[in-house]
Amino acid sequence: MEERYPKGYFLLLVILTGVVSGFGAILLYTLIDLSTAFFLEGMGGMEIPNAYGELKIFSFEIKPFLPYFIIPAIGGLLSGLIVYRFAPEAEGHGTDAVIRAFHKEKGNIRGRVPLVKAVATALTIGSGGSAGREGPIAQIGAGFGSFIAQKMKLPDREKRILLISGVAGGIGSIFRSPLGGALFAVEVLYRRDTETEGLVYAFISSIIAYVVFIGFLTSLNHQTPGSIFKASGFSVPGIDEVPFFALTGAVCAFIAMVYVKIFYTVHDLFKRLKTRNWIKPLLGGLLTGIIALKAPQALGMSYGYVQLALDNQLTLWVIILIIAGKILATSFSIGSGGSGGVFAPSIVIGSMVGAMMGNVIEMIAPTNTLNPSAYVLIGMGAFISAVAKTPIASIIMVLEMSGGYGLLPAIMTASTVSYLFSTNISIYREQVDTRADSPAYRRELVKDILETLNVRDAMTKSGEIITVSPRNTLEDVLYLVQTTGHLGFPVTEDGRLVGILTLSDINKVSPEERKKLKVEDVMNKNVISISPSENLENALKMLIKNDIGRLPVVENGKLVGIITRSDIMKAHARELARLEI
Repeated sequence: MEERYPKGYFLLLVILTGVVSGFGAILLYTLIDLSTAFFLEGMGGMEIPNAYGELKIFSFEIKPFLPYFIIPAIGGLLSGLIVYRFAPEAEGHGTDAVIRAFHKEKGNIRGRVPLVKAVATALTIGSGGSAGREGPIAQIGAGFGSFIAQKMKLPDREKRILLISGVAGGIGSIFRSPLGGALFAVEVLYRRDTETEGLVYAFISSIIAYVVFIGFLTSLNHQTPGSIFKASGFSVPGIDEVPFFALTGAVCAFIAMVYVKIFYTVHDLFKRLKTRNWIKPLLGGLLTGIIALKAPQALGMSYGYVQLALDNQLTLWVIILIIAGKILATSFSIGSGGSGGVFAPSIVIGSMVGAMMGNVIEMIAPTNTLNPSAYVLIGMGAFISAVAKTPIASIIMVLEMSGGYGLLPAIMTASTVSYLFSTNISIYREQVDTRADSPAYRRELVKDILETLNVRDAMTKSGEIITVSPRNTLEDVLYLVQTTGHLGFPVTEDGRLVGILTLSDINKVSPEERKKLKVEDVMNKNVISISPSENLENALKMLIKNDIGRLPVVENGKLVGIITRSDIMKAHARELARLEI
């Protein structure tokens, strides 16, 4: 990696990114709790169950004065006004914006995005919008990393690594999953690849952000649980239950495909809707509220219902209702342009699919030794693997968020099946298949190859070049232009380059004077040239910077060749073909 700063200095920037991402997670967590306490619980009088490790910070003594199903529309309106006024790229679930910034925008994210994203997300979720914290915290953390990199004027590659570090710090802290957060940051960029170059830095940032965030929670409650969900007591499953895990994975893959299809159908409909952009989240919130009339469990992040499913306190009918309600509510809340993540809804939908399968399996195989609620975590991991294309991160995050490490073989089995069965879909449209498909790496691939080739290897050698003498007449050169089709010629004397003459130089002279003037009277004596030992990357930069078509190649004052853009392209193609062999 071409570094502008020493490794120790860059490491300090990664650590700083982790610290800032941790504080960004604190800000987002606090704003969402504040918004939820004011809107849904206060104004709407909703009683929302909490997950085991989710701590309440705020509460308001407000007499409810609005029907709860109206409140998501209010949050959608406020969120839309803020986003489309200050940072339109903060709309939607956020992770796609981060992936796009990595692949197509050199790791650049505007500095105002993290704050706008945090406020807009808090309004969306707190008012009942079906969304989560993953996309926003990914965009917040990545925004901080990108901001630091831009201020330090880092090269593009290091800028992208700090972006990854910010994602890892944000995800690892707010989900209390330091290992999973780091893996998510390097997996989510691709469908079938991993950004291994940023892995170590992602680990560093994630663990630092996690410590910062846990320190904040500990200050609120001295016995802060280390995980979001409580799922202890699950034994290691037996081999006879493996078919049930595989079946759960297959069902999760099917519902994941349905979810992604519905989500982007709604998303595309809202994109085509001819109305002001800030009105669309209001309409999405209104539709979410209508869904909540039948499925109020779909409002907000719904983590509390995952905990109830783990505690075997939900009926099969309620579980099915949450699956359908959450898919539709998420599609309308986020697909309309509301700000929030799709990871938390995926956690909830997947856990409910798992809970459904656990209930069904208990009916058809009552001697099954595994507790039906264990399938909540199995479905959670399998569903996330399918929709996000992050199989390794999904497995680790589910274990870290729940503490259900005894279920590792079961979650691995289901996640593998769901990932393989759903290869053609992803909730993240900006993902590319592999690094070879990334515009960022295509640019670097071209650059890296050109840096390994010398001008001497690609130039047209002097013996094949038509040159003119300083004492030739301009009419002589015009004749060469007509017979060869070349528009410019090096001017040499005893093999030494003394100038260059182009057709545009001659056209500046009147026809009468062309008969009298010599080449030396009109030629450009300040010739831009290059050494044969320079690499082709520098040659291409010189051609582009000076907007010229050819560069004389000079060694010890003598002309030894000419290099053009066409020569560089041919050399690059030859080297690519050689490498493929």
